[in-house]
Amino acid sequence: MRRIRLFVAYDGTDYCGWQIQPNGITIEEVLNTKLQKLTKEEIRVIGASRTDSGVHALGNVAVFDTDSPIPPDRMAYALNQKLPADIVIVKSDEVPQDWHPRYQDQVRKIYEYHIYNAAVPNPLKRRYSTFVSFPLDVEEMRRGASYLIGEHDFASFCNVRTNVEDTVRTVEEITITKEGQDITIRVAGGGFLYNMVRIIAGTLIRVGRGFYAPEKVKEILEAKERTEAGVTAPPEGLVLMKIEYH
Repeated sequence: MRRIRLFVAYDGTDYCGWQIQPNGITIEEVLNTKLQKLTKEEIRVIGASRTDSGVHALGNVAVFDTDSPIPPDRMAYALNQKLPADIVIVKSDEVPQDWHPRYQDQVRKIYEYHIYNAAVPNPLKRRYSTFVSFPLDVEEMRRGASYLIGEHDFASFCNVRTNVEDTVRTVEEITITKEGQDITIRVAGGGFLYNMVRIIAGTLIRVGRGFYAPEKVKEILEAKERTEAGVTAPPEGLVLMKIEYH
């Protein structure tokens, strides 16, 4: 028995997230089904990040156990022949039998939130960015984001249904860039709470529109109350870019 690691990219538009759900098709379900057809074994993948419905990824990670004779580095090629066009295995390799994608030391996750900031929507951007018609002040958004860097209690920035006792997380880096009408919020850290990046994005959008002063972000953080922060930004703008294991 070998443990195979997959680096998975997907367009999440037509899926109910990563984790198997009773109400719709998910990335995990498709991988299980296609791997079972490929290996003729009962397969259950274990994912590193359970992305929400409509959220995309370029670098999610999953593992599964198999006795298949397919070489680990060729598993990606073999599986891609069976997967739909909106799910791609970027790379595959073998890891130790006890290697778990969610329980490793020194893990770094990198997310990007994409905003299309223009007077009218662009239909070619609608699947992969959030449309904001009001002008956004990127410099004010950067000032607001600076209060989130470091180790903090992010209770104000997680969904009220988050089932965790400890809401302390470390944000290593937040950068906000603008190229033409495209604004990208890039957030890196060891781990994130449920909806945390989307709530950060929703809050910084309010800063950019002038509804919140940048200093308001510090007050929201200290309040430790979800109702103090901005709305949860829509899922289509969020991409899990990479998971780094050191």
